[in-house]
Amino acid sequence: MGYEEFTIEGRNAVIEAYRAGRTIDKLYLLDGCQDGPVMTIKREAKKNGTPVKFVTKERLDQISETGKHQGVIAYAAAYAYAEVEDILQAAGEKGEAPFLFLLDNIEDPHNLGAIIRTANLAGAHGVIIPRNRAVGLTATVAKASAGAINYTPVARVTNLPRTIEALKKEGIWFVCADMGGTVMYDLDLKGAIGVVIGSEGEGVGRLTKEKCDMTAAIPMKGNIDSLNASVAAGVLAYEIVRQRLKG
Repeated sequence: MGYEEFTIEGRNAVIEAYRAGRTIDKLYLLDGCQDGPVMTIKREAKKNGTPVKFVTKERLDQISETGKHQGVIAYAAAYAYAEVEDILQAAGEKGEAPFLFLLDNIEDPHNLGAIIRTANLAGAHGVIIPRNRAVGLTATVAKASAGAINYTPVARVTNLPRTIEALKKEGIWFVCADMGGTVMYDLDLKGAIGVVIGSEGEGVGRLTKEKCDMTAAIPMKGNIDSLNASVAAGVLAYEIVRQRLKG
């Protein structure tokens, strides 16, 4: 599969993309346009949870590749998303306790790609990201994953806290990376587990953090107070690997 990022321009093209079931990561619409096709696109966007940004004609002209956007430009995922159920099924087929990454507010495509790469190498069964305020599966993400995107499923959900609640019913415990938490070496991270990682600037959102069972702090001895999100994910992931290998 190639790494090209799909840009869909024009009203009919975007409507047909939705009807064909293509996942639209984000949608740019001409501010103030309310005609029939645009209203249809808005309904499809709402139904599918697509983030919509209303912009000027000048902005659309700037990002258009064809010059024939008709007031509508959509960005589609370079790779298909999985369902959360697919990730759990993959763990079951391997006879392993589920090991998941849940990412909150990760907007940097290089961070997302690096985390997918780490998830694959650490033996995680999949990655879950939110629809809003988060980067999707773009070409940059694919490249940063170094091919891991072909093997590690990524699911996208509307509401991360509700997803955590649902997964708890499947017997999964959740640990949130947070500087104010318990040192990770003092936590029992074996068994079915979901690792929740937030962005460098904002960290994990309050509502998401409240749903977690544990907070894990990574010991740091330097002069700055935070790790890059993908590095934090890697450090915590391999503490889980160590505990699993130790039994």
